[in-house]
Amino acid sequence: MKRIFLVAGEASGDKLGQAVMRGLKQLHPDIAFAGVGGPLMEAEGLQPLFPMAELSVMGLAEVLPKYRALLRRKDETVAAALAFQPDILLTIDSPDFCKRVAKDVRAANPAIRTVHYVAPSVWAWRPKRAARLAEFTDKVLTLLPFEPELMRAAGMAAEFTGHPVVAEPEAGAAEIAAFRAKYGLGDAPLLLLLPGSRMGEVTRLSARFGAAAQAVLAAHKGMRAVVVVADAVQAFLAENKGLFPPDTLFLRPEDGQEKRAAFAAADVALAASGTVSLELAAAGTPMVIGYDMAWLSRVIMARMLLIDTVTLVNLVSETRAVPERIGKDCTAERLAEAVLGVLAQPQAQAEAARLTMERLGKGGEDPGLRAAKALLS
Repeated sequence: MKRIFLVAGEASGDKLGQAVMRGLKQLHPDIAFAGVGGPLMEAEGLQPLFPMAELSVMGLAEVLPKYRALLRRKDETVAAALAFQPDILLTIDSPDFCKRVAKDVRAANPAIRTVHYVAPSVWAWRPKRAARLAEFTDKVLTLLPFEPELMRAAGMAAEFTGHPVVAEPEAGAAEIAAFRAKYGLGDAPLLLLLPGSRMGEVTRLSARFGAAAQAVLAAHKGMRAVVVVADAVQAFLAENKGLFPPDTLFLRPEDGQEKRAAFAAADVALAASGTVSLELAAAGTPMVIGYDMAWLSRVIMARMLLIDTVTLVNLVSETRAVPERIGKDCTAERLAEAVLGVLAQPQAQAEAARLTMERLGKGGEDPGLRAAKALLS
């Protein structure tokens, strides 16, 4: 019986973990899992050591107050991994937490094969991370096609396994119509607001996104704003609806199909930086990316960043089609200006979106199954 210990620290990792677990169960129906994950991985049979949400923090200033608690959870995870005696330790995204787990497991039992899923973004900042990762990692599974070369150069095996966004079913006309009818949206043009899934980013961005939306709606009479609410920030948004325009629809999608329908129904999206840009590209929805961090994190990142864009669609397509407002440029006025510009040229991002999906593996083998095969090879 194959035994896999998995560690995922946030919602995106939970989704990746679910897909690879499904793939592994196709290859080995009697496989055994243990580790840390969220509700999607639980649905595949994982019994997590503790709530994954405790690990979902980002940015230096945000991590410091929770450092001791994170250290305790790291020690618990290492102990559980060693006790489980897995064939493979699979760490998924969340590089700061995962690398500490993998490093300690490798030191205690070098015989456990260690694989990391989602390459560290060494092309963006801190390029020496790849060499450090190679000290305790045997193989890296990458989501972006240009990453394996960078990982191999640092001394690890690496394989591009495709991005899970390409495996998601597309929302058709019937699903979009059902979504609009369910929420009484009629044929109103829609502005989709995606302020993030982490408490820190949502508290920082909501007021700016809301004010930007107000300006856009004033310029486009009849347009409705729709906020997609992530589970981890539900309470905050419920208590702060006044930050957004009146008549905003706060949507907690019942399932992935409804979320995809909402994305496809939107005329434009204003979104926090992250994987969501790929989901929007898959839906063919033009977008603006906005993001900011705590002051200290912003200053440090500005000095270390190696690239001129943080938007994955821009990076994968090798274009700069998606406008972004980052750091000091992430103001309500600048965000609204960018959204209005996109609405004036709604097809300007179409080719970048198509190219992104093609390069991420659209039309090929399921990425979860590809990742499972690569994990075991």
